[in-house]
Amino acid sequence: MNSFFASIEQMDFPELYGRPVGVTNGLQGTCIITCSYEARAWGIKTGMRLKEARRLCPDIIQRPSRPKRYAQISTRIMSALKTITPDIEIFSVDEAFLDLTHCKKIIHSPEQIAKKIQDLVCNISGLSCSVGLSGDKTTAKYAAKQDKPYGITIIPPLHAEFRLKDVPVDQLCGIGRGIKRFLNSHGVYKCGDMKNIPISVLGKHFGHPGRRIWLMAQGKDPEQIQTIVAPPKSIGHGKVMPPDTSDKRVILIYLQHMSEKVGARLRKHDFKSSAFFIGLKSKNGWIGSKLKLAYSIDDGIRIMKLGEEMMRHKWQGEGIHQIQVTALNPQKSNQQIDFLEQDSNANISVKNKVIDLINEKYGNLTIAPSNIMNRSTMPDVIAPAWKPSGHRQTI
Repeated sequence: MNSFFASIEQMDFPELYGRPVGVTNGLQGTCIITCSYEARAWGIKTGMRLKEARRLCPDIIQRPSRPKRYAQISTRIMSALKTITPDIEIFSVDEAFLDLTHCKKIIHSPEQIAKKIQDLVCNISGLSCSVGLSGDKTTAKYAAKQDKPYGITIIPPLHAEFRLKDVPVDQLCGIGRGIKRFLNSHGVYKCGDMKNIPISVLGKHFGHPGRRIWLMAQGKDPEQIQTIVAPPKSIGHGKVMPPDTSDKRVILIYLQHMSEKVGARLRKHDFKSSAFFIGLKSKNGWIGSKLKLAYSIDDGIRIMKLGEEMMRHKWQGEGIHQIQVTALNPQKSNQQIDFLEQDSNANISVKNKVIDLINEKYGNLTIAPSNIMNRSTMPDVIAPAWKPSGHRQTI
């Protein structure tokens, strides 16, 4: 999809068509989540501070994000795509991979199926999309970015290595700064350079993902479509805060908000965890700890207590700009309750079930700890790895 959130804002509010729009996390948001193509023409980019965006484009229109609306449209689109093929991997809220192998008998040409996808998405959502076709996931994803916002790019599998040879390696999905530095240190700057080093170099350093990267750069990504959402290795929530926040009271409010969200999400999907990462990010990096319990929990108040413990031991008053609360290796809630914790856990469980039912019916945080009730500057956001069902259905 193209500028997905901003495009939905322009569709729902026609007066925004043709105008520079920047979407932020609420009206108090200080960072551009995404922006319209009209805003991009002024040099505005995702992740840019709103203050800088206003300097580049004084007429930019700020729109608070509406995660539930975006999820609604995305669910509609993904359901429609399944009418083309059931072999679909929902990669994020605005992106999907379709394996068309089993559709060969009804596909007359790559151009035809690409146009059919575009028409289907437009009819079901009112939005445009770009389509990339190739023989593997990584090359197809690269192709989809080449002719935005409405284009179709087809890279035949036999041409993939040639088409990618001059592409900087960090333009491929999954190659971030750390991997890029490693590749650069071995003389790999473009995809075509990858053949100059043995696959074993990446395999030794990164394992299977490294071997996959070596093949990706040559248009031979071996990874198949993942149609099943794998069990979570972690469940977490984080929040960007105003720069250099050092007021302990404010930090604790953010910490409790994230703790409650993690607890609610664990319960929603019937998970518990006995290990958590609680972290605060300063300009010098992360301050935090992995904390373990003798038993598993899914309660925001107990998670918050772990955060308070971390702050007592790790935080020295530094300015903070980000907070993270993550449940590690969550397990289904079928383990036996520790005897000493049984009565306490039973009472907490009943309380949380009632709270969850009310919040599900009347909205998030209808019932919540009093100090986070008026958190208008901390709106919900949609998870980057959002899926329309299962534990990835996260707002």
